[in-house]
Amino acid sequence: NNPPYNTGAFRFELTFSPNHPLEPPCATLRTPIYHPSVDLEGRVCQPLTTDVHWNPTTRATQVLQDLLLQLDSPDPQRVLRPDVARELQEHPEEFLRRAEEHTRLHAEPRPD
Repeated sequence: NNPPYNTGAFRFELTFSPNHPLEPPCATLRTPIYHPSVDLEGRVCQPLTTDVHWNPTTRATQVLQDLLLQLDSPDPQRVLRPDVARELQEHPEEFLRRAEEHTRLHAEPRPD
């Protein structure tokens, strides 16, 4: 919902193991994004889905809500791309420019 990502739509994939809900799902972003918490393969740094923080009562909607919140408000503690995190902290205007351009090139049109 917030710039620089609000001009496009992004596809997520939640993969559930056969041991779910005892094991957390794996969240993957299928649309390329310029974000400090998402690596180039689409893996997301999301503590909620780690074995340490996972709770079997956590619902898939909670995982998606946490993911959306994280993407809207990048957290310097959740970093998979240190170069992008550094740019966000040291040169926020350049980060916004690059993320907006990346969104324009890779994201799908947002549904009305």
